[in-house]
Amino acid sequence: MKIAFVGFGEAARAFTQSLREEGGLAFCAYDILLGSNAPKEASLREAASSLGVALCSNVEEAVADADWVVAAVTAADSLDAAKSVAGLLKAGQVYIDINSVSAGRKIESAKLVEEGGATYVDMAVMAPVFPRLHKTPVLLAGPACNSLAASFAKLNFDFKIAGDEIGAATSIKMLRSMFVKGLEAITVQTLLAARAAGRFDEIYASLSASFPQLGWPDFPLYQLERVTQHGVRRAAEMVESAATQAELGLAAGQQLGLAIASVQDVIGQLGVRVDENKGDLASALDDVLGSLKTRL
Repeated sequence: MKIAFVGFGEAARAFTQSLREEGGLAFCAYDILLGSNAPKEASLREAASSLGVALCSNVEEAVADADWVVAAVTAADSLDAAKSVAGLLKAGQVYIDINSVSAGRKIESAKLVEEGGATYVDMAVMAPVFPRLHKTPVLLAGPACNSLAASFAKLNFDFKIAGDEIGAATSIKMLRSMFVKGLEAITVQTLLAARAAGRFDEIYASLSASFPQLGWPDFPLYQLERVTQHGVRRAAEMVESAATQAELGLAAGQQLGLAIASVQDVIGQLGVRVDENKGDLASALDDVLGSLKTRL
């Protein structure tokens, strides 16, 4: 069985790392970074080599004889990924879209993928891919999911079928993301403002007393680490979460999603790194504030 990845970033690499232990699988990948001379290209080639993944010079080569094609690009590039394989895939091939986008976007992608008779699967990855790799809990949706269940089970995916309707899986993730990424954003933004106002001690004491179950200071340090390290990617996901709210006719929810995306993106762009296991919360917040002032 051959699995081709369109996009070979963190998620694709994590899936490959553990899938190759299942046996009987061959892997290839195409990524738009190839041939770009971008700084990340060397890292991509090194990762592919270490994981035994053949890198293809174009998407046509990657998907030509693949049984499964796994789309693992950024949210902003998900539709482009589907467009790149439209007309290339044929009956018998399965396109698994793991991108964090709205239901509408996945429905749009499915129409492109299914042009030649290929099968489209909406997959939503419901937790960070580390440490469980391809065994991270996922939701599946689409008309073919029940018939494909045995194949996913054989490869030891931890999956549940959300429904026959394409978009059912990603809708659950996108609506949940509003809370998860929103909690990150509001925690970080509140504490940054508290630090900037010189009222950190009072606000920290009040919040930790009111919500002791969250676990302080580990909770805010973890939230800060998530936003500083993954904010740019989370911002793209929140734009799609906002689109999900808009598709539901919830204008206020759309605005909230875009505001969360803004916080995630601004802080994620700074390049500040926070170690949740070692860092001092106040000092870490000061590092972020200092970097923000430098950008102004």
